[in-house]
Amino acid sequence: MTVNETEIVDNPSEWVNEHIRRYVDSDGENGHDWRGVKTLLLTTLGRKSGQWRRTALIYGRDDDRFVVVASKGGAPQHPAWYLNLVDHPQVQVQVGADKFTAHARTASPQQKAKLWSQMATIWPDYDGYQERTSRDIPVVILERA
Repeated sequence: MTVNETEIVDNPSEWVNEHIRRYVDSDGENGHDWRGVKTLLLTTLGRKSGQWRRTALIYGRDDDRFVVVASKGGAPQHPAWYLNLVDHPQVQVQVGADKFTAHARTASPQQKAKLWSQMATIWPDYDGYQERTSRDIPVVILERA
C-alpha cells in the first residue's frame, strides 16, 4: 500500500501540522527528535471520510516494533487516529527517513502493563493524562508489514 503525498490530510492542530511539514520536507532530519524524544509520522485511513490522515506521535520500541500511546492529552475520547486504525489496521509509518507499511493493533492488557511503563519513562506526562480521564488510554503496537 503506497499513499501519494497529495492524498494525505495532516493533523489540523497548527503546531502538529508545522511539525509534520518539517518532518516531511526534511525526510525526517528535522522533526524526528522533538523536545528530547523521538517521533514518528502515522498515516491512517479515515473511518468516516475515507481520506488518509497523518499525525506525529512520540514513540518507543519493543524489539523491532514501534509503540505509540493514544492519549489525546487525557481527553475523554480517543484520538481520531486511534479510531481509524481500529477500523483499518493497515497504516503507513515514517520513522526518520524510513517509510513503511505497518499493521497496527491495541496492546493486550498484559502487553500494556509493560509498554505503558516504558512509554511513561519516555514521556512522563502519560501518567497524568491517564489520571485526568476515566477512559483506559490504549497503547498501540505497530509492526512492519
